Amino acid sequence: MLRLLAPLLACLLWAAPLHALEPGFAGSQSCRDCHEKFYKLWSTSHHGLAMQSLESARPALTPQAGEIAVQGARYKVDLDAGVVLERGPDGEKRYPVVQALGGKNVFYFLTPLERGRLQTLPLAYDLNAKEWFDTAASGVRHVPGEGRGLSWRDPAFTFNTSCHGCHVSQLETNYDPAQDAYRTTWAEPGINCETCHGGSAEHNRVCREAAQKGLPAPQDLKITRGGRSFTATQNNDTCNSCHAKMIPLSASFPPGAAFFDHYDLVALESPDYYPDGRDLGENYTATSWRLSPCAASGRLDCLHCHTSSGRFRQKNDPNQACAPCHQDKVDNAAAHSRHKADTPGSRCVSCHMPTTWFARMARSDHSMLPPAPAATERFGSPNACNLCHKDKTPAWADRQVTLRHGKDFQGPLLERAGLVDAARKRDFSRLPAMLAYLGRPDRQEVFAASLIRLLRACPDPAKWPGLRTAADDPSALVRAAAATALASDPDARSTAVLARLAADPLRLVRVRAAESLAGRPAQGLDATQQTAAQKALDELTAALEARP
Repeated sequence: MLRLLAPLLACLLWAAPLHALEPGFAGSQSCRDCHEKFYKLWSTSHHGLAMQSLESARPALTPQAGEIAVQGARYKVDLDAGVVLERGPDGEKRYPVVQALGGKNVFYFLTPLERGRLQTLPLAYDLNAKEWFDTAASGVRHVPGEGRGLSWRDPAFTFNTSCHGCHVSQLETNYDPAQDAYRTTWAEPGINCETCHGGSAEHNRVCREAAQKGLPAPQDLKITRGGRSFTATQNNDTCNSCHAKMIPLSASFPPGAAFFDHYDLVALESPDYYPDGRDLGENYTATSWRLSPCAASGRLDCLHCHTSSGRFRQKNDPNQACAPCHQDKVDNAAAHSRHKADTPGSRCVSCHMPTTWFARMARSDHSMLPPAPAATERFGSPNACNLCHKDKTPAWADRQVTLRHGKDFQGPLLERAGLVDAARKRDFSRLPAMLAYLGRPDRQEVFAASLIRLLRACPDPAKWPGLRTAADDPSALVRAAAATALASDPDARSTAVLARLAADPLRLVRVRAAESLAGRPAQGLDATQQTAAQKALDELTAALEARP
């Protein structure tokens, strides 16, 4: 009897609301009385519905027709029973479905496993094709060493740590290393109001007190307002705390904080990117965004194109998103695009933000760079021309863009992508060109950081002066990459650079410097440097423990 009850007990345990309101937080429901309009917009958005019950997701699901084979077993979803059935070498098993993640292109489903793990089940649902599919196999990329999908029980599919709290609000991992167990809690499913606005309890109190006394709302609303009260960087960093392929350095991200105080960012050293920065795997936007000249200008932030609930503001006329900076091209879209007016080819996003797919999910290229068919020829990356003109070759597309635009605008991209490509292949015959690129005032920060990370594999000591110079780069991403790369240089000059980086204004740089200093004798540092290094090492320890 106990064996029969175990799945039910597990389901009840995990399906119950895991309320863990932190001090100062009141939950999204507390916002509704005064902000009904925004509450409705939020609660029906992909943010508000980022995680939901199977019952809530069920209207979008169709019954599974037959079993799906996944790595030696066969699986089928029983929607009526709320379970996934497994038939394998060890007999039949039933896994209760306790949560549904996503809902834009795909629904993934979670089940409780041993020691508090909440695991992504082997079957997911494609909302566009209206079919069930193998979760892990959909993520296989044709790069060396990745010929088959991971086991669905792999830690990469463990919700407690792999999803970084981007589908629930105020997540606390609560990992017990002694027991290798989790008691993970969260305040609400989905991304709630307080994720972007901070705790609202004090805000609610002062506003209600003012209303009860017949007074106007106080000037200090006791809440993070965001939007127009934030800089463009603050708005972008707040969004990127979820929309990034990153490595967390802290347990949570306070809205308005600096991204690099709380995360490291995966860049083009990863095979999830093509060498020119186009997406191959799922990368969650932020790295591509940092490749964008529009973002680098400081004049554009996420909220220009998206509402706080994630909707596209210019849905009815997408070209208007570009108008504030590119009015001349928007007014003459046909001339600029060389496509007839009011056709898909005349839309800015068709050429500058083309849609590609991975793991059955659509994503728009947020680098906003022009099409580069020559990069397709060299690196195999997608380009907007051939995504539409599927019957044509990249060589044809390259001739067209060269003929129409009259200059080799692809040259700078091909140059830096070629350096990344060579470094990935460990062809360091181009080391002088790589180091020269790092020292250029117009270097692109993502490419620079990627090169530095890849240069760790370069055995040539001629790299060290250039990497020490990169430690002075204005980008924290580049400085942090340099701090990591200098770990294997015993030269006292590198030690001095690392000691300085241990006191950097941003935590990412400090913890990367601490990692590199950890293997060096403290005698090489003066008292002030030792104090800074120890503080940075303490931050590194806290970062490693924050989200195990």
